[in-house]
Amino acid sequence: MKHPQRIVTLLASMAVIGGIALTGCGSSDDTTGSAEASAVPTQDITSGIVKDEKLSAELPESVRSAGTLTVGTTQTPGTSSLPHGGVVDDKNVGLDLDLRNAIGKVLGVNWNVQYGTFASIIPGVQNGKYQVGQANFGVTAEREKVLDFSTYLNDGQGFLGSSRVDLQKVNTITDVCGYSIATTPGSTFQTLLSSHVDDCAKVGKKPWTVQYFNDTAPIFLGLGNGKVDLYFGPVLSLKYDEKHVPGTKFLGEISSTPVGFVTAKDSGLAKPLTDAVNKLIETGDYAKIFDKWGVPDTRVDKSTVNPPSTF
Repeated sequence: MKHPQRIVTLLASMAVIGGIALTGCGSSDDTTGSAEASAVPTQDITSGIVKDEKLSAELPESVRSAGTLTVGTTQTPGTSSLPHGGVVDDKNVGLDLDLRNAIGKVLGVNWNVQYGTFASIIPGVQNGKYQVGQANFGVTAEREKVLDFSTYLNDGQGFLGSSRVDLQKVNTITDVCGYSIATTPGSTFQTLLSSHVDDCAKVGKKPWTVQYFNDTAPIFLGLGNGKVDLYFGPVLSLKYDEKHVPGTKFLGEISSTPVGFVTAKDSGLAKPLTDAVNKLIETGDYAKIFDKWGVPDTRVDKSTVNPPSTF
């Protein structure tokens, strides 16, 4: 059965995507950018944070001398990748940026920000292009073989659905059998779908189909125009999307994992990053950042280096 408001919600979804595209292109007569900006929280959380000399001393001498850390991260114009990050009125915004800036203040370093794709950042950390990677990387056993993690939030793996689909709740992976699913390549989401590819046949259901996208704008477009039924992604973002992308609904979480900064194995950066997060937890600035972006339930009680993985 089709959703009774299908036409309305699809048009609304298309309007949102159109606004995102215009903002990304910097259209001079676009009014959506101003509307997006007004919906983005602007509290200054980081300017009052001071350097912790003891924690700064934990950094390798080469980093202290340079006064900078090169971080590889992703950048998506507009608000489609919030609360993690976005670009509104030519300004970078988001939880990841606020947290990174707060850590820089504690450690007394500036960030040299370099942009890549989700799939390119981990190889970039491994080959030395980036000293730190930050792109909502979930802890996995395979990644921990070649990288060090410094955790800073907990995130789940869940589904966002188009309002036109009948599915109302996802409790297990086989609940999405027979649907068209969009997700990110090289991610824990791809790993989960690949590792459970035979589960649908075992329960007598048709298999799902998967489309891969490096950013969320085409996923939202697909949800709006009917080419995609479900988006398999990070719960933190999906709950935010449900509130801000018309014609979508959050369907549930099937698993969760800690998320962290990634650094080269034994580079000497994991401990100071972890200690900086724990300093921010202690001072209350960490909680302020997560409250600002409306996702307090994804906070960690304590940052750790290389926690046990469930993947």
